[in-house]
Amino acid sequence: MTSDNSAVTILVPGKLHEHAAKRVDGAFRMVRVDRADPKFVTDDMAGSVRGIAAMTAINAAFIDALPKLEIIANFGVGYDAVDAKHAGKKGVMVTNTPDVLTEEVADTALGLLLNTVRELPRAESWLREGRWVRDGAYPLTGTTLRGRRAGIFGMGRIGLAIARRLEAFGLPVAYHNRSRVESVGYEYHPTLLGLAEAVDTLISVAPGGAATEKAVNAKVLEALGPNGVFVNIGRGSTVDEAALAKALADGTIRAAGLDVFANEPNVPQALLDAPNTSLLPHVGSASVHTREAMADLVADNLVSWFGSGRPLTPVPETAHVAAKQR
Repeated sequence: MTSDNSAVTILVPGKLHEHAAKRVDGAFRMVRVDRADPKFVTDDMAGSVRGIAAMTAINAAFIDALPKLEIIANFGVGYDAVDAKHAGKKGVMVTNTPDVLTEEVADTALGLLLNTVRELPRAESWLREGRWVRDGAYPLTGTTLRGRRAGIFGMGRIGLAIARRLEAFGLPVAYHNRSRVESVGYEYHPTLLGLAEAVDTLISVAPGGAATEKAVNAKVLEALGPNGVFVNIGRGSTVDEAALAKALADGTIRAAGLDVFANEPNVPQALLDAPNTSLLPHVGSASVHTREAMADLVADNLVSWFGSGRPLTPVPETAHVAAKQR
């Protein structure tokens, strides 16, 4: 492996966090294109690009357009926008940025849950608009965390961090995952529908992809019940947004708090209009501290790969990929 990476070409398609770009540019030969489209790949890029640093979709065609490609360093713990399965078949490593954003996202999830249940943003607006003076105290909220039963869809690192916080709030926790997590003692439900039937507060931390597409559907929401609260801090694609809007409008569930949406930044008007929603613009990990830590991990994965042949945080689909001997 080489210790001097200045001749290694790293491609940045579209936008990249400024701190990540600065570090990549300082350690490698960085080149940019407007977006991850094969038509932007020049002959020079095809012959020289060995790594990608990205916070955008990377599909099979773009991977195939770069025959020298060895690694895709994805900015974000979620990597459903990267065709990791195809990358693995082509011998291309894919990394993501787990752990460094876990606590921040878990904090946001609990804040969003509190906002949804206790209507805190609306109470603040009541004060700021002068209604406390004009109309008196903000109306009592019909919902509370007291007596609730929480379910987590996706018991990974972030799910576990959310579970710890829910326990501190005095809520019992259950979960649904692809399989039981042996290291935790929370009640396990083998189906999402079964989990929804057992709880009244459902928090989705599930990753995107075909396996979870619209998993939170009309039946799941109906099972959650008329006192149900749904919070999504994972991926918007995991929710049938039309079914959710209908459930909120007709009283199938009580309220929803959403940080992610299926077609960002476009939010369905029915969700915007719903008085029983608390909506955030995908800010789960959006602090300077956490985003810089994620940016460092993007760069550190590239440095480690081209320095020692080992990635720091490989995704499961490419864990088998070995660095080429040089």
